[in-house]
Parts: sequence; structure tokens; C-alpha cells
Amino acid sequence: MSGAAAPSRTAAELARADGHSAHNYHPLPVVLASARGAWARDIDGVEYLDLLAGYSALNFGHAHPRLVTVAQAQVGRLTLTSRAFQHALFADFCAAVTGLCGKDAVLPMNTGAEAVETAIKLSRKWGYDVKGVEPDRAEIITFDGNFHGRTIAIVGFSTDPDARGGFGPYPPGFRTVPYGDIDAVAAAVTANTVAVLLEPIQGEAGVLVPPDGFLAAVRALCDEHGILMVADEIQSGLGRTGETFACEHEGVVPDVYILGKALGGGIVPVSAVVADWPVMGVIGPGQHGSTFGGNPLACAVATEVVRMLETGEFQSRSRELGEHMHSLLATLPADVVTQVRGRGLWAGVELAPGGPSARTVCERLLARRVLAKDAHEGTIRLAPPLVVERDEIDWAVEQLADSLRPTG
Repeated sequence: MSGAAAPSRTAAELARADGHSAHNYHPLPVVLASARGAWARDIDGVEYLDLLAGYSALNFGHAHPRLVTVAQAQVGRLTLTSRAFQHALFADFCAAVTGLCGKDAVLPMNTGAEAVETAIKLSRKWGYDVKGVEPDRAEIITFDGNFHGRTIAIVGFSTDPDARGGFGPYPPGFRTVPYGDIDAVAAAVTANTVAVLLEPIQGEAGVLVPPDGFLAAVRALCDEHGILMVADEIQSGLGRTGETFACEHEGVVPDVYILGKALGGGIVPVSAVVADWPVMGVIGPGQHGSTFGGNPLACAVATEVVRMLETGEFQSRSRELGEHMHSLLATLPADVVTQVRGRGLWAGVELAPGGPSARTVCERLLARRVLAKDAHEGTIRLAPPLVVERDEIDWAVEQLADSLRPTG
């Protein structure tokens, strides 16, 4: 943990980037140059503890030696074939991912949004071919506060005005209901409903955990009506919450898993849709694909990610260190922090109205060498890499407590 240095190059680099990049982000004023484990170094040599972990893409930390070794070996061997040809790592990847999920088949893509779009297409095709819904009438139930990506279809059923506003018209076929309200889900089911698409914990909305029993109730409702339960575990999955999948906290197995972020180990974008053959089998040659989906480099890294998860080490670290982190967060002053939500090494710290905004607190944390991100205006999202140490969590929460009431 090196001491902070006075920035010299940061402002100039930020200005250069701002002059030539689209303004679709408003990043904190830091320019990172290298990182390892839970720490990142900026271009002026200042080191920061990373409590965002790439929105869970860096669950295993920056530059994990096992993942770097695998990636480096594969880069010099074979990186892309397209799916026009088979490659030597594809079968291992498929076996690893389906084994982790307890499913029959996987459809690999690249980004999380691509995987969500794939799951939407898969659900609709299943609805027509298997359930017998009339053509072009399929409906999918979604939830307010959702964040599944940025494509036109996905933002069309978003309730975030920043994500949705100004991009219409939007594709039909989605019914959005209040998150965590099983009665609202039941009321939205029609003969044309083919799936319920949900995040087991809503990350972008502020790490919202649904009421106890909600996931199990959705599972039962889907079984009752013969519709698919589709779980977007892109942020919540692969160890983040203390289990391999967040659905496991209620003993629930969805019909379709959507995976991404951590599946690529923070090295390459890798996403996947995973289901049993009665669902996956409705997709035939030419009906869906991706030039880079399932490429050899992605398969090498993702297969190693699965092997790392198979030991249970990272799930245990998230569970045990998460309990410690949440116990510390619970001691933050109640007049400034109204609620702390989350599971495992994932927390949403909700700030009281009238106090500092989440963005302001994140800027104060940056000055204290901690990287965190606001989730909308009132919540600070904390998601340290699963390789973080206990004393680093202690130090980070101390910095957060001081940032809530700055002195001087």
C-alpha cells in the first residue's frame, strides 16, 4: 500500500480522452496503468484498492497468475477459428461450463448483453416450438430496476430513464412488474408467456436482494404454468455472493442460466447461455451465432475459471469475508447510511437523503486510494475481488466511514 502521490499526468490524459471519446461514461478522475490482485496503480504511481472489480468481471482479481498463464500460452497457439470450424478447446469448455451449471448444453457468446439477447431468442423459440404459442405473440416477464445490458431490445424494457430515454421505438413482447412481488408476476402471466427473466440480485439498481422465498416462488410459478425461469447471473454468479450462483441461496435451479463477466477472468469477454437439451435443442444451424463466440482464447480462460471455482475456495472466501464486510458496514452511522444490502462480497450502501451523494463519497474514497462506484444517486456499490484480504476490507471500510463525514 504505497502512499498517494500528487497527480501530474492524470488531468492531461483525462482531457485527451475526453476530446475524442463518446461521453457515454462519467468516470472518476483516475487513469489506471497496471494492476494485480485487488490493487491497481495509476499513471502517477498511486495505488488503489479496487472495490468494484469490473462489476464482478474481476472476481479473481487483476492478472490472476493461473488465468494469465493460460491466456499467454493460448495467445501464441490459436486465438480464433470462428465457429465455421471446430477447435481443440471447445469440447473441454462445453463440458466445464455445463458441468458447473448441471445442465446439458451451452451456447457461447461474448458480452453479457449478447447472452441476454440469446436467452430472449431461445425463450421465444422454445415458446413457439415446444409450448405452442402463436407466432410473434411470445411474452417475457421482466422486472423494474433491471439491468440486462444496453441493446435496443433490452433497454426497451428497462425502467431507468437514462438507459431507455431517446432510443425508441422498442420491440414488443415484454411485461415489466415490480421486483420481488410474486403476486405481480402471477398477474402478468398469460397464455403467451414463455419466460420470466430476472436477476437473482439486482446489481445496477443498488444490490437489491429480493424478499426471502421470492426466487423459489418464481420457480414454482414457472413450473405451474409451464414457462421458463431465466436467471441472469452475469454479475451475481460465479462466486460473488458466497455460492457459485445466487439462485442457490434459495435452493433454486433455473431453466436457463445467463453467465458472463467473471467467466472471462477479467481477461477476455466471455458469456454463455446454459440450459438442458429440451430447451437448447430448439436452436438449429444458422439460427444464431457469433464470430468470436466460443473462440479458443475465450475457451481456454473460461475453462480455467471453472476449474478454479470447482474447489469451492472462492465461494468460501466470498461467504466468510462477505460476512465480515457486512458486519463492519453495519456499524456505519445510521444518520448517514440508511441501509446496507447484499450477499457475500457484494454490498449496496444506501445513503440518507440530504447527505453527500454517492458520487461525492466515491470521489472522496478515490482521494483515500479506494475505487468504488455509485449505483445511481443514492447507493455506493461495493464488490471487491474475491482475492481481497481481511485487513484490506478493514482498511477500506475505515476509509468509507471517514468519507461519509470528511474532515478538513
